[in-house]
Amino acid sequence: MAASASAYLRVANRFGHTLSTVQDGQWENLTRCDEWNASELVGHVVATHQRVYSIVHPNGIDELDNDATLLEQWKVVTTTLRQALDDPGLANTPVQTRAGEQPFSALVEGLVMIDTLCDTWDLARAIDANESLDESAVPIAYDKLTEMGN
Repeated sequence: MAASASAYLRVANRFGHTLSTVQDGQWENLTRCDEWNASELVGHVVATHQRVYSIVHPNGIDELDNDATLLEQWKVVTTTLRQALDDPGLANTPVQTRAGEQPFSALVEGLVMIDTLCDTWDLARAIDANESLDESAVPIAYDKLTEMGN
């Protein structure tokens, strides 16, 4: 899959932009999920990317520094997934999911894209930022969720 055609990458770019606007005093702002504040939500998104990548690369993301800022961690995980999508060997690796076996790229373009899309809105809402989402990704997410019966 060409990264330029990726809904995931467009959504990830939007999440990264929203993340870059978080001010020091906003990290403790609660999200719509009562259990998480903005910092915990971003930690969840980073951890999800790490878990998904570890499916095709058992060592995970070696370069991730747990002492780095959340924005720095985000940049590492999205760069890693971008490189995986650009690598035909990794992108086409079959992986087992709840929906059955599929290429790794389909998992990223499905589950990871949808999760990141929703979390972009949630983060933006928590920090009172622009809540608009990638207009072409929303119907893709809707269709994929409908296919899954959600």
